[in-house]
Amino acid sequence: MASIDLDKMLDKAWADKSLPEILAAPAAALKGVSDRDGELLQEAFGVKTVADLADLKYARWAQALAALDTSAK
Repeated sequence: MASIDLDKMLDKAWADKSLPEILAAPAAALKGVSDRDGELLQEAFGVKTVADLADLKYARWAQALAALDTSAK
């Protein structure tokens, strides 16, 4: 089973929460995403939660394009 360091990905208040709680958390729970950034994500894309951000088709498209770029490696 894979593991990740949640302290590097989440604000301190969220690092000890369960995965379902994290996925239901506001996007601003992610380290580096401010409350204002979260508001802008909601206004622009309807993203309210970490799960919404993970499901954002534009982010998935960008990840797929980056994965295809073998010259970046």
